[in-house]
Amino acid sequence: MDTDRLQNFLFYALEWMAVIFIATLGIIAVTVAVMFFLDISQKTHAIRRNYPVIGRFRYLFERLGEFFRQYFFAMDREELPFNRSQRAWCYRAAKNLDNTVAFGSTRDLRPRGTILFVNTPYPTLDEDVVEPVPVIVGPHCEHPYETDAIINISGMSFGAISKPAVIALSKGARMVGCWLNTGEGGLSPYHLEGGADLVFQIGTAKYGVRDEKGELSDEKLQQVSTHPEVKMFEIKLSQGAKPGKGGILPGAKVTEEIAAIRGIPVGQDSISPNRHRDIDSNADLLDMINRIRDLTGKPVGFKSVIGSHNWIDELFKEILERGVESAPDFITVDSADGGTGAAPMPLMDDVGLPIQESLPLIVDKLVEYGLRERIKVIASGKLITPTNVAWALCIGADFVTSARGFMFSLGCIQALQCNKNTCPTGITTHDPDLQRGLDIESKSVRVMHYARNLEKEVGIISHSCGMLEPRQLRRSHARIVTDKGNSIPLDELFPEVVKN
Repeated sequence: MDTDRLQNFLFYALEWMAVIFIATLGIIAVTVAVMFFLDISQKTHAIRRNYPVIGRFRYLFERLGEFFRQYFFAMDREELPFNRSQRAWCYRAAKNLDNTVAFGSTRDLRPRGTILFVNTPYPTLDEDVVEPVPVIVGPHCEHPYETDAIINISGMSFGAISKPAVIALSKGARMVGCWLNTGEGGLSPYHLEGGADLVFQIGTAKYGVRDEKGELSDEKLQQVSTHPEVKMFEIKLSQGAKPGKGGILPGAKVTEEIAAIRGIPVGQDSISPNRHRDIDSNADLLDMINRIRDLTGKPVGFKSVIGSHNWIDELFKEILERGVESAPDFITVDSADGGTGAAPMPLMDDVGLPIQESLPLIVDKLVEYGLRERIKVIASGKLITPTNVAWALCIGADFVTSARGFMFSLGCIQALQCNKNTCPTGITTHDPDLQRGLDIESKSVRVMHYARNLEKEVGIISHSCGMLEPRQLRRSHARIVTDKGNSIPLDELFPEVVKN
């Protein structure tokens, strides 16, 4: 009897499985038929019209291709914008793991543009190493800013990045003693929550310090300056990823809170003007710098990607005519290969000078006009590893700032979804479900470790060159590989400029 029941049960089970299978095949057939009809009748996509249903796989494979290239096919040093080797260094530095390597370097030292540092036979002993000398920015200000931090966090707006990302960066910056640039999106409570030193960036839309007409409000500017965490102000003329174009924040990322901080409508694309409407000349720029400095008593500088550079000579001549007190307290030089959350491809790919050309140009112009000591230089743009930072110091930068390096320290996987509100790591999205993966406390510690280990390994390079601390690096301490395959010293490629 039990055998009969089991046989009956198996019979009915098989019968139902057959029914389900046939029904499933029917659903699939109907679905394919509908897709076939839709594809063959639509006129937008030629591939789908000519190859109904099958043509749809093209888009799937195209999307999957990004991930297969990143994880399976790309070599360690061939990806862009950052290769796997660079990202791996950042991840290990952020996790405070051993960053030594075995057997031999995988870096090819032969390509043109490769930087090589020249070690001395008598490197600096560990016991002779000194801490970086503090640098004073804005000596003529009522409240000058003094810091010994070499590595700092570049501008990332609340809006472009998420609430937990901002808090983690702020807390990490406070732990390590570097500054955090607010980006052009205004001052949020989350910038202040971590207690870090802040550089308030004033973009072309003047978010956070604008009046109802979108113009700079003296009252709001003074209100921002009352926060002791705000140490400096940076006027953003342009940034490397989109010179000649204002900030772009897609409407999907403009929440009620972000709209309130910026002073803009909820859910609408936040697009800044492509330049400051009230800055149309070098005279206007200096007037704005001095207006902000007089109102706040704090150092003021500007950020720009360098393209046409005749205006630099005219700017420095204007400063000398007015007096060195009128000069910007710092200039942030951004590279044409800098990053952003969203930018038009022609600007991202083809406009502006890379930092390798623009940084020495600015430093040499400052020396030529006798303004090198007065105006500090901040270098920005893909400077995320010790080699990049040490090169910038050799050229003459006083500070280096990075955004994407610190994004890697937060866990960024270079998914290239910054503009879609779908960032899988919670860094550039306002989806609370995705933000949940970003733990503020653990990530803030990683931010600290990244900055600390980056500066430590820049120090290792400087000590190998015989220097006591990184800011003593000079152009003679590095060489660059030429087209012929041999290298020449940086001070030969960029000879010392004599003051006028």
